[in-house]
Amino acid sequence: MILTGPEIIAAVADGRLRIEPFVHGQVNPNSYNVRLGETLMIYTDPVIDAHRHNTTRSLRIPDSGYELQPGELYLGHTQERVGSDVFVPLLFGRSSVGRLGLFVEITAPIGDIGFYGQWTLMLSPIRPLRVYSGMRIGQIMFFLSVGPVDLYHGKYQDARGPQPSGYWRDPIPAIAS
Repeated sequence: MILTGPEIIAAVADGRLRIEPFVHGQVNPNSYNVRLGETLMIYTDPVIDAHRHNTTRSLRIPDSGYELQPGELYLGHTQERVGSDVFVPLLFGRSSVGRLGLFVEITAPIGDIGFYGQWTLMLSPIRPLRVYSGMRIGQIMFFLSVGPVDLYHGKYQDARGPQPSGYWRDPIPAIAS
């Protein structure tokens, strides 16, 4: 079951859902709008290697905005810190942003129960696009889980700002022979 707007408001009020800062005007009929934070991160290595830490550079989005370029992956973040020990969050780009040619969170929209923090956003424009800190960039829907819950305690817990991939820290699975 997906939470409706009024249920999102009720869940924030009684603590089943945490959204900080919470703005009533960002509640939709069945989702909550999240805004783009002030920092973007870009990988600087010519080839990104999944099995090692990759270098990055961060930049602050100026008040005049920042022009994203095609062919580049930008890691952004939500202004809001969002999470729940009860509901499963899913984050998607807003349709208005998609209509500008910006892909947001295409491969990893699901959050874990127990995660709380700013969400890292994977941003990929199909043509040059100016973005601004504070723009409504995505929406999070919340689903009720069924069954026992094992809360998230992973490497991205309590994230602040964009987080580069931590895949390199994951154990490498054995290859069967």
